[in-house]
Amino acid sequence: MPAILVLHGPSLNLLGQREPGVYGTLTLAEVDGAIARHAAARGVKVECRQSNHEGVLVEAIHGAAEQGFAAIVLNPGAFTHYSYALRDAIAAVRLPVVEVHLSNIHAREEFRRHSVTAGACRGQISGFGPTSYVLGVDAALAAVAGR
Repeated sequence: MPAILVLHGPSLNLLGQREPGVYGTLTLAEVDGAIARHAAARGVKVECRQSNHEGVLVEAIHGAAEQGFAAIVLNPGAFTHYSYALRDAIAAVRLPVVEVHLSNIHAREEFRRHSVTAGACRGQISGFGPTSYVLGVDAALAAVAGR
């Protein structure tokens, strides 16, 4: 059974409270539950982690393969737009990484429209709310399967 690591970046711990008009009303625990149910229905294990700290996310990416994960689904949050450390961590590992965003970053403020991390990822999914994560799990599975 493949395992997928789901990483949530800064301020995603505030889902349900933070700008519900942009990010929705579900809490992070509810989003994680939806991800887990979707993965279980596909025979996949997932582990969801959240950190507001760039280095913690970098270390999680670096250690994912050693911990038995076959792929990573990553919402870098605000780090999307300026974290070359995350970009380099993604590029350094051999695992497929799928970048996801709850909102459509390309339809938002100018500074949010560019992702420095996406170019190192297998692909990017944005704008579908919590479904972005579900689609990210499916994309990660397809990448692991070589599709």
